[in-house]
Amino acid sequence: MGKIRNIKKPRLHSEGTTTLQVGFLALLLINGLLFYLLREVTLLPFYVVLIVTVVAYLIIVNFFRCPIRIFNGDSENTAVAAADGKVVVIEEVEENEYFRDRRIMVSIFMSVTNVHANWFPVEGFVKKVEHHNGNFHKAWLPKASTENERSTIVIETPAGQQVLVRQVAGAVARRIVTYAHAGEECFIDEHLGFIKFGSRVDVYLPLDSEILVKIGQTTVGNQTVVARLSGKA
Repeated sequence: MGKIRNIKKPRLHSEGTTTLQVGFLALLLINGLLFYLLREVTLLPFYVVLIVTVVAYLIIVNFFRCPIRIFNGDSENTAVAAADGKVVVIEEVEENEYFRDRRIMVSIFMSVTNVHANWFPVEGFVKKVEHHNGNFHKAWLPKASTENERSTIVIETPAGQQVLVRQVAGAVARRIVTYAHAGEECFIDEHLGFIKFGSRVDVYLPLDSEILVKIGQTTVGNQTVVARLSGKA
């Protein structure tokens, strides 16, 4: 499949524009008011609050980074990490929402310090995109994959294998954004979506896939090779 890439310099993600603008105004207001009230008494509390609020704001800025990454390996029959984070689950499970059979689930948990853009883990054709309302259990709990608010994306590879990607909201994350659309081609260098403030991404792979990551391993979205697919439909 040929790729048409629009390469741009890394920037802040558009999903964070409002949050960052409101946060910056709040930072100015809080610290400006505190300086005004304490300027003739002692400025020590002002400096403490200033440091804390600036650090907190920089963490939020870090969270909304939007890196543009290019995978330099062979993308054929390759599944890459759909997100930055840590591998928390690798197990054979019954996937009852779409496949209704057994698959290998690889789950990556994203902390609030990770980049929260999500990438397509495989190349191919988007067969289905569906959003599901649900609860907001802690993202690392097993029931989060089936009970939490989530978006499901099904991709068929050029070899005819199907891979399911599930964006899962957590206890803090309250908004899932999905850019994938059914009927479109997708490439691993492209953003699949975005999840705000900590969550997880589950990828369901065919049972004959060769898993190349381990529990606890740190992943880099669109760079870490998670598995090799057999190439057999």
